[in-house]
Amino acid sequence: MTAEPIRITAGSNAHEHESAAASCTCGHDDSESIVLDSRTIPHTIRHAAIFGALEAIQPGISLDLMASHDPLPLLAQLERNRSNTFSISYLESGPDVWTLRLTRIL
Repeated sequence: MTAEPIRITAGSNAHEHESAAASCTCGHDDSESIVLDSRTIPHTIRHAAIFGALEAIQPGISLDLMASHDPLPLLAQLERNRSNTFSISYLESGPDVWTLRLTRIL
């Protein structure tokens, strides 16, 4: 099995820090969307990777999740484990790609 790269990209106002734990005072916009293309994540760890990404974002931040199918099982799991924590809206509904915006509200 060949490993494929996982692509996580920030929105158009992307800002990089020298280290993941760094915080800055540069005034960049933290409300930008993060795009996570789940199609590149191996199936066996896909939900865990998505939940890890969702746990990392702060209230008011959105994660745009791209998937190869309507992620209803993931949404049901999110509702069971983190009910009322995210607002969810479909940006694209197939047939080849589904894109959902998950915005942390709590």
